[in-house]
Amino acid sequence: MVIFTNPRSFVTFKEEETMPYVNIRVAGRLEKSQKEEICQGVTEVISKVANKPESSILIFIDECEHENISSGGKLLKKPTG
Repeated sequence: MVIFTNPRSFVTFKEEETMPYVNIRVAGRLEKSQKEEICQGVTEVISKVANKPESSILIFIDECEHENISSGGKLLKKPTG
């Protein structure tokens, strides 16, 4: 068994394990509690469906400013209210 440690990360994994990486991009900001709930739900689904240990699942949440996202050729506008 070979153990790898990514020097840029705190994660250690075995060579024969597949580490699911999930990248979630959202327009705007989320509260920490929202991120926690999203991460828990996504982790549970991937673990169940892909039969992976929860500890092997990495989730990245990218919060993007509305002005950096385009739909239909037009930049998104920040919601008011």
